[in-house]
Amino acid sequence: MYNLSNDEIKIAGVVKESIVDGPGIRYTIFTQGCPHHCNGCHNPQTHDFNAGSFVRISKIVEDIQKDPLLKGITISGGEPFMQAKKIATLISNLDRKKLNVMVYSGFEYEYLVKNANDENGYMDLLRSADILIDGKFEIDQKSEKLPFRGSLNQRSIDLNKSLESGNTVLYEF
Repeated sequence: MYNLSNDEIKIAGVVKESIVDGPGIRYTIFTQGCPHHCNGCHNPQTHDFNAGSFVRISKIVEDIQKDPLLKGITISGGEPFMQAKKIATLISNLDRKKLNVMVYSGFEYEYLVKNANDENGYMDLLRSADILIDGKFEIDQKSEKLPFRGSLNQRSIDLNKSLESGNTVLYEF
């Protein structure tokens, strides 16, 4: 089914069964490299573009397919949109009837749509995922009461409805 053996993504690590990175039991991938450097970031070790390790997309897909308990995958960071095309490729090789996909980004949804092009693959990733948590973490707006978000400025966006309607549609957990 999957034959892109040289296709790799750069990651900081994975959590194979997370219950804190989205609804249900999720496979969470932490991408490596982030341009935002948010003050108070939960994952500062993912900022350095020179750190982390390369992992074959096929290896991650195999790991995900082995676990019958998973309800979804979460792509966190770092900044996933720095590797948007490769992450979209990973998602396209999953059984999407079984798994939903949530992506975190320091970029706002409107920025990603406006600046999408064939080279950066932003739309590829937006079309591949179901939920986007957008916006930089703002320490002065930190809240522990938000589902799967760290600060009040961040939004949960229903990507399917947003792309279909042309308007930003919020997702309710």
